[in-house]
Amino acid sequence: MSIRATARMVAAPGGRLPVLESDGPLALRRTRSVDGGPDASRVTVVGAMSAPLGGDRLAIEAEVLDGAALTVDASGATVALPSRIPERAQYEVRLTVGQHAELNWLPEQLISCHGSDLRMRTRVELAPTARLVLREEQVLGRHGESTGTLLTRLTVRRAGRPLFDQELFYGPGAPGGWDGPAVLGGHRAVGQLLVVDGKLADTAPRPRLLGETAVLTPLAGPGLLVTAVAPDARELRRVLDEALAAVRGQVAARVA
Repeated sequence: MSIRATARMVAAPGGRLPVLESDGPLALRRTRSVDGGPDASRVTVVGAMSAPLGGDRLAIEAEVLDGAALTVDASGATVALPSRIPERAQYEVRLTVGQHAELNWLPEQLISCHGSDLRMRTRVELAPTARLVLREEQVLGRHGESTGTLLTRLTVRRAGRPLFDQELFYGPGAPGGWDGPAVLGGHRAVGQLLVVDGKLADTAPRPRLLGETAVLTPLAGPGLLVTAVAPDARELRRVLDEALAAVRGQVAARVA
């Protein structure tokens, strides 16, 4: 039997979490904030059961109220698994960040196992002064196996206007060339880091390579995107972590 579940959280100023609702396989746990200070909230998503499977409809919603700060991470990877039900699974992520609020959305990797079929959609609504750090990482297949079918779409709107909209499609059923030299080039880990911050509006970084398989691209707005491929999840995380540290150092230097 397929699962339908929606988990929801709301972060308020002062480190408060007036709403923290778990559902089905999505268990939300309040954890200690390390970097955000006493007024920031941190929530860890814990997988309570194997999901998503074929036919599952999962959703997670996070709202950061005006002036609040929230970091969301996960206790482990999300694993898309095959199922006896011949239906694709769906996973919706809906994020809303208010005025002078900050969201750090830092889940673990999404692993697309052989035989699975997942559609994942992330929608982000930002107020004009909101700040966002969002990381996505996909691992195409477990060790020694080919990938399942994975389609992801990330849409970000700022002040009601489109800022970023990207769709990625891998595996059986995807348009030809997705695993060719112009896209993945034989790599099986792919990820992106999206940073939106008003402090980047005046002096956006120039486009540049970050090593051999990653690139930094400024957005048409106060933000930037780092896109990377790597042979494995560990190397992908290293590249994205180094890029995030460099961006945060640049923002801190501007504030100083």
